[in-house]
Amino acid sequence: MSGPFLLSDRALSLKPSSTVAVTSRALELRRQGVDVISMSVGEPDFDTPAHVKAAAMAAIESGKTKYTAVNGIPELREAISAKFSRENGLSYAPDCVTVTSGGKQALFNAFLALLNPGDEVLIPAPYWVSYPEMVALAGAVPVAVPTTPESGFQLDPQALEARVTPRARMIVLNSPGNPTGAVFTPEVLEAVAGVAQRHGLIIVTDEMYEHLVYDARQVSIGRYAPEHTLTINGASKAYAMTGWRIGYAGGPRGVIAAMNALQSQSTSNASSVSQYAALAALEGHEATARFIAMAREAYRERRDVIVAGLNALGLPTPTPQGAFYVMANTDRIHTDELEAARRILDDARVAVVPGTDFGAPGQVRLSYATDLNTIREVLRRIGTLLT
Repeated sequence: MSGPFLLSDRALSLKPSSTVAVTSRALELRRQGVDVISMSVGEPDFDTPAHVKAAAMAAIESGKTKYTAVNGIPELREAISAKFSRENGLSYAPDCVTVTSGGKQALFNAFLALLNPGDEVLIPAPYWVSYPEMVALAGAVPVAVPTTPESGFQLDPQALEARVTPRARMIVLNSPGNPTGAVFTPEVLEAVAGVAQRHGLIIVTDEMYEHLVYDARQVSIGRYAPEHTLTINGASKAYAMTGWRIGYAGGPRGVIAAMNALQSQSTSNASSVSQYAALAALEGHEATARFIAMAREAYRERRDVIVAGLNALGLPTPTPQGAFYVMANTDRIHTDELEAARRILDDARVAVVPGTDFGAPGQVRLSYATDLNTIREVLRRIGTLLT
């Protein structure tokens, strides 16, 4: 860039997304009137529960539209503290909890608060695309720990420990995971906790999909190594509140204080109205539980249909145990996942996400957060491509 507006080294270090070309092509086809089905969106297709929306409207009507404390309204932090205890077996006092503008900000604040330049961060792969980029922006070095489709993308604690060096500082976990839907077993999590304890590592665990678990048991790793763990969660996935932008974290008091200080100099508090909506989601136990149960069963049925369909088409797809994504091997279409995604888009009119930025070569991600009729049509279209 010429003139005075030279970009910073930080901005220049960000890797361009390899999915941009596919996304841009999908948008162009839609502008041309082509019927493209998107299987790339990572958000629930259900509406936010009625009792949550009612709480937001009541907050607006009662004038709860001003700044709040940087770390969130006391009532919400108390509800989160109670939730951690009730659902996860974790003991975080309200002053050990912070509320953020989405889970992504909680993660970003954590990395900035805990990482120094040159620190190494171990991340199981495939991984959510933002983890390595956030780590790099904090000046640290992401280190991938591969998992395999054959294992259902289960993490191998021995493979994790083999990558620990004197510069290792942190382990980032995501279970249930995006993009794989893997749910790490209690035995694996206990072993990973042991790795952290032996080597003095921090565990940052992203549990955003914790309620969307099907044939497995979701356990918070903080139960095994509470003194090493920072737990990240939020309202987006379980309560279909993606646009409300409410995340939260629980952890050691000093870490939470540092995250609050960072937030005070960046975004300040999360939306006041959204905080009262999240409070209703966390406190409206019966209505919230009904919503979660309904969504979980719908996702389970969709998962079974899409996994069976993709495998029948000769695209090997492990059965995910959580979240609402599948990872399909696309070697039958093309050995390069970007080219496979392009062909699926151009020839089948289905938008999928290539595994490149997930650390998943040869695979694409499809979201099944959509209705069964759409899933069946997607399978039909991809099947036509393969015939």
